[in-house]
Amino acid sequence: MTAPLSGIRVVEVGAFMAAPFAAMQLADLGADVVKVENPAGGDQVRAIGPFVAGHSSPFARINRNKRSVALDLKSPGGVAALRRLVEKADVLVENLRPGAMRRLGLGYDDLKKVNPKLVYVSASGWGQDGPLAGLPGLDIMAQARGGLMSVTGPPGGDPVKVGVPIADLVCGLYGALGAVSALHARELTGEGQHVDVSLLESAVSFAIWEAGKYFATGEVSGPLGSAHQSTAPYQAVRTSDGWCTVGAVTPKTWHGFCAALGLTALLDDDRYGDAHDRHGLRHELIPAIEAVTSQRTTAEVVAALDAHGVPCAPISDYSQVFNDEHLDRRRFFWDAEHPGMGPVRQLGSAMRFSATPTKRGAAGPLLGADTVAVLRECGLPEQEIDRLLAEGVAAQSPTPLESS
Repeated sequence: MTAPLSGIRVVEVGAFMAAPFAAMQLADLGADVVKVENPAGGDQVRAIGPFVAGHSSPFARINRNKRSVALDLKSPGGVAALRRLVEKADVLVENLRPGAMRRLGLGYDDLKKVNPKLVYVSASGWGQDGPLAGLPGLDIMAQARGGLMSVTGPPGGDPVKVGVPIADLVCGLYGALGAVSALHARELTGEGQHVDVSLLESAVSFAIWEAGKYFATGEVSGPLGSAHQSTAPYQAVRTSDGWCTVGAVTPKTWHGFCAALGLTALLDDDRYGDAHDRHGLRHELIPAIEAVTSQRTTAEVVAALDAHGVPCAPISDYSQVFNDEHLDRRRFFWDAEHPGMGPVRQLGSAMRFSATPTKRGAAGPLLGADTVAVLRECGLPEQEIDRLLAEGVAAQSPTPLESS
């Protein structure tokens, strides 16, 4: 069975997170992703540990199912070679600072002359235009300016970012969605287009509840710890050996919650009649709940709530997540081969297709592993390829990679 994007070729000019994560999604969906890297070290993630047998463990995961071509895009020969790649490409994904690709002669307006059907995805901190466009922008800055850090963490506590680079990663997801959508539009129009995604707007796009509150009432949301913005109980509660998350916000689950924990007296208190009222009184409701849950283990609380159909879950650390029986039964984790590291455990794609499954191929490639093969596919003569290699404009692995 072929994957959904089989036959689509993607050129990635990216580093760190947003563009590589977008291209990884497309690679998982079966696209032939060619990752273009500088011969002098490649993507900076190659130098970020932990290292296994001298190779970056994070790089081998975020760059799975891709091929690597090492080209110096600051040289005329490297630019010319990339243009040849683009001639036969469907999508280009890049996350250089706005204007950098244009200064290299590789902006969208330049490359659409080479390939009018090209879908060109640009990921950046702040977007391709606007007052902030030229500034550097990393995930934590997008979380800060985008409001996420104003609602994350405990009330009155220090600023806290989301534990994973959420703005980077979701920007990558929007980039992949934008690419697929533009490919569909191309089927209708015959033309490609430029897709502009930013970390900032990705971060702001999460503010569904906060926007609903502010635009309706003018009220500005603040940090609530693990509590929901408007309903209760919907948060983490203490147990005798840790924490458990609960969500009893419908009449049915609220009744089940109280019955499971022996809190039926709360059902007779009219002040707790609906989830919104309970949210306003959570300062007294949650201590009453924790007076019971703190006397039981997490497993006991989860079992009792499960028996009454109440949504709940323990808070797992990643050692538990990566050994989770449910995920294992669903074969979420899989091993990808790497020439230096051997089998590399991978996180599965969150997309499951009944007829066209996602690709499970190789781990992130060695720097320049596919330079010669890809340049040949693009029609470059052997003499030209040899010249690019001799001049250091292109490189073919094996090359010195990360040091442990």
